Amino acid sequence: MDDPVGRDEFDTAAEVDAVFRTQRRIAIGYVIVFIGGMLLIPVGTLASGWWPSSRLSSWATGFVVAGAGLYVFFFLLGLGAASLANSVEQRMLGTPAGNDRPDSES
Repeated sequence: MDDPVGRDEFDTAAEVDAVFRTQRRIAIGYVIVFIGGMLLIPVGTLASGWWPSSRLSSWATGFVVAGAGLYVFFFLLGLGAASLANSVEQRMLGTPAGNDRPDSES
């Protein structure tokens, strides 16, 4: 019997719970990487006092480069977290049959 509502496509509570636990572990891992990246600047400042006052060019000090590098770090971290989370959810839960193709009457 054909199910017009698509109730057969819903995931079980155990599957959703497994995805939640996996996503939580991924998020905690990325939070640890984020905190480590943020602490790298003050630790680098304390470990070597020369880089904050050094000039890489006429205008770029170590802090300017670190500030610009943080934007790149945040972008790559967000991109990595989002793509990993999406791929894990896609692999664990999948997509409903026919969801990846345009709607058509069959």
